[in-house]
Amino acid sequence: MSNLNILVTGGAGFIGSNLCEHFLERGHTVVCLDNFSTGFKKNIEPFFENHNFSLIEGDIRDLSTCLKSTTGVDYVLHQAALGSVPRSIKDPITSNEVNVGGFLNMLVASRDNGVKRFIYAASSSTYGDSPALPKVEDIIGKPLSPYAITKYVNELYADVFAKTYGMECIGLRYFNVFGKRQDPNGAYAAVIPLWVKQLINHQQPLINGNGEYSRDFTYVANVVEANEKSIVTESKSLTNREGYINRVFNVAYGGNTSLNELFSILRDSLAKFDKEISSIEPQYGPYRAGDIPHSQASIEKAKSILNYNPQFSAKQGFELATEWYWNNIR
Repeated sequence: MSNLNILVTGGAGFIGSNLCEHFLERGHTVVCLDNFSTGFKKNIEPFFENHNFSLIEGDIRDLSTCLKSTTGVDYVLHQAALGSVPRSIKDPITSNEVNVGGFLNMLVASRDNGVKRFIYAASSSTYGDSPALPKVEDIIGKPLSPYAITKYVNELYADVFAKTYGMECIGLRYFNVFGKRQDPNGAYAAVIPLWVKQLINHQQPLINGNGEYSRDFTYVANVVEANEKSIVTESKSLTNREGYINRVFNVAYGGNTSLNELFSILRDSLAKFDKEISSIEPQYGPYRAGDIPHSQASIEKAKSILNYNPQFSAKQGFELATEWYWNNIR
C-alpha cells in the first residue's frame, strides 16, 4: 500500500484527525473535508506543513463540495457526522440532514468520481433494543434514538449503492471510541473526556443511572487499524454471498466495562498525577433517554475477513488517554 489518495471527511474531528495523522505518517496523500461544526483546526494544524495534506473547508450537505473533495481520490474514509444520542433527540432534523443527506451526497460523489472503496463510520447504536450479547453484525433490534436511525439508514444506502452501482462499501460499527483529541467540552462531550476534565478540575462526574450500564470502550488506535485493514483487504475477500461488496464489521476490543468501573479506573489513573483526585466520588442521576443497558461486540467477523487484530485493550487505552489529557487540557 503506497502513494494512495485518501479523503477523510470530518478529518478535523477526533477520529478523523487520528486517521489523517496515521496515513500522512505512512506517506499517503490525505485530503481533509470538514466544516468545523464539531472538529477543530488545532487538531490538523500539525499537518499543514506536510505537502501531502490538503484541507477543503466545506459541508457534506453540499453536493458540489462532495464532488470536489472526491476528485482523484482512491479511498473515502467517511467520518463526518453529528454524533451524540442526546443531540439527536434534541434536534433530530439537523442530525438527519447531516447524517443521512450528507451521507447520500458522499455516496453519489464517490460513485460519480470512481472512488475505489467507500469506508464509513457506522455505529453500535444500530443494535438498538436487541438484548443479545455479544453483539453480532447480523442480529440487530429497533433503533432507540434518531441518531441510531440515521446510522442504520447509512448501512441501507450503502447496501443499495453496492448492489445497484457496483460500489465497494464497508461500514465499521464503532463501539464507544475514545482517545487523544476527543473533545472534553460542550454539551455533548463523550463520557471519558468529560469525566477526565471534571476530575482534573476536582469536580464530581455525573453517572447516569446506577453505574452498572456497561460499554465496549475502544481505543482510537484500534479504529485506525480497522480503517487501514478496510483499505488493504482484497476485494475477493470482501465479496458476499450475493456477489457484491457491502460488508459491515464491529470495531471494538471485545471487552466490557461498567460505568462504575470506568470511573474508578479514570480516577486512579489521574491520581498518579494529582493525589487529591483519589478522594473524589461520583454523583448519580437519572438514566439518559435512548441509552442501551449493555454493549459488547463480537469482533470475530472483522478478525477473520479484515485480519483486524486490535492492539490496545480498554485499560491500556485509558492509561494513554488520561496521560494525554493531563498534558493537554489543564
